[in-house]
Order: sequence, then C-alpha cells, then structure tokens
Amino acid sequence: MNPWSNSSCISKQEDRLKSSMRLVWEQHVYWTRLTIINLAFNLPDVDFTTARLLRNATDMGNLLKPFYGDRIAARFSNLIREHLLIAVEVVKAAKAGNQRAVAATERRWYENGEEIAEFLSRINPFISRDEFQEMFFEHLALTTQEAVLILQKKFQSSIAVFDKIEAEALQMADTITVGIVQQFPRNFQI
Repeated sequence: MNPWSNSSCISKQEDRLKSSMRLVWEQHVYWTRLTIINLAFNLPDVDFTTARLLRNATDMGNLLKPFYGDRIAARFSNLIREHLLIAVEVVKAAKAGNQRAVAATERRWYENGEEIAEFLSRINPFISRDEFQEMFFEHLALTTQEAVLILQKKFQSSIAVFDKIEAEALQMADTITVGIVQQFPRNFQI
C-alpha cells in the first residue's frame, strides 16, 4: 500500500522525511541481516557489524528530534536499541540450541515491540497502536524465521524471507512518515 498514491505532489520537506525514514528502516533490516550472518558463522567483523547496527537506533531517534524534541527522540532510540540487542540475544540462543532461552528472549522481544507501538501511538495520534504493533510483530516473526534459515544454511529461503522483511520495514517507515506529516502539516506545506 502506497500512502502517497492519492497525492498529486508532496513538499520537499515531506519527500526528505520519507526518504530519510525509508533509509534508516532499510539500514535497520540490512544491518540486522548482516549481524545475524556474522553471529551465525563467527565472522571476524561481528563486533563492527553489531556496532553499526546499534547506530541505527540513534539514527532513527534523530529523525524524530525535529518534531518531538531530544527527550522523546532519545526514548525512541533506546527502545529500538533494546530491540536490536534482544535480536542479538535471540540469535545467540538459537545458535547455542537453547530453546528455553530462545523462548524467554522472544517474549522480551515481543514485549519491547508492544512498547514501541505504544510509544509511537502515544506521541502521535495518527499512528495506530494496534496497526503498528501488528506490523512490528510481523517484522519480529519474519526476522526470527530469517535467522533460523540462516542458521540452517538455507540461504535461498532466507533471502525470500528477507524480501518480505524489507517490504515490511518500508511499510513501517511510511506509517511513521505519514503520521508525522498528518500531525505537523505546517512543516510540510508545498
């Protein structure tokens, strides 16, 4: 679904926000995939890849800063950082074959996803908590599936799942962008 399909044109400010939001969500899923691969196969750049992945949380928060201020941006960055750190824990537990740890960590991951959806809907009345949570939960389920396939060395299947992850990430990016544009229309006048 393209939220811009009914618009004849958008402002430069809206286009800039849309492009930036899509970029950080694309980076989110690409660096997550690279980190999963690094963890799965003990690659020597795992620490650098993970550090770059975690920078994504700050980048996401920085996009909210002009609209919501430093405190809210920092809180969002922290929620996303927690999401990313839990993802690393999930992969490590799965790699170790510790199903109990996988289940416990996944529960925390979904709780964090609920927090993210709740947070976004609280700061922006145009972002539906339920709809965003559904998208985010799909993101978590697909990322788990991707990690399992990578650990099983089913690379072609993992790429097919990643295509779905990428589409989901763009949908989340667009949802946030549209919500911001609706909440702050004066910032996006043509």
